[in-house]
Amino acid sequence: MPDTNKWFSMGVPWYRPSSGGSHHATGTSPKERALSQEEKLIADIMGAQIRLEHLFADDRSDPLFSSHLTMSQLKIMLLLSRRGTLAGGELARMLGVGAATLSGMIDRLVVQDLVTRTEDLNDRRVRRIGLTKAGTELIEGIITAGVAKQRELLSRLSAEELTIVAQAMELLVREAGCQAAAAAEASLSDPAAITPASGEAQRDQSD
Repeated sequence: MPDTNKWFSMGVPWYRPSSGGSHHATGTSPKERALSQEEKLIADIMGAQIRLEHLFADDRSDPLFSSHLTMSQLKIMLLLSRRGTLAGGELARMLGVGAATLSGMIDRLVVQDLVTRTEDLNDRRVRRIGLTKAGTELIEGIITAGVAKQRELLSRLSAEELTIVAQAMELLVREAGCQAAAAAEASLSDPAAITPASGEAQRDQSD
């Protein structure tokens, strides 16, 4: 079994237990010991996740490696894949950039025939950004490549092990949903949470 008490990211350990193993410091309360154990478990889980991601990243058959997309371009295509065609100003707001910056990014994607820029049918001043057929196929290939690798990995587990993984995933999805709902509620009640770039993006929707 691999040592689950270390997180090796570029050779740097994320967590290393202190000497003494299970011995507790004198005067440590049960609550403090419980919190310490939770922190250790979190470190172990994060360490395992990082090692798994590194193993997946070593697979050069992933279409991401042959796409030559920058991180910003990948973000744009992922947003368009999830949200569909978007107005330029709305897309800029989501990315936290100005309209001029977004325009340059879109220009390069248009040249690669990955996205289109068209007039809004209801407002000719607004340009709408969407994926081309080639862009859709590329981003779907990148997304499903990870799903296929995960499915292959899961198929190697026993029924009992799959049950444990399924329960863990349900817990993570539950908490992620709660966190997202809380963040959405906080943003609605706090207008100041809008990024500074959003004002610029709204003023320049036509770009």
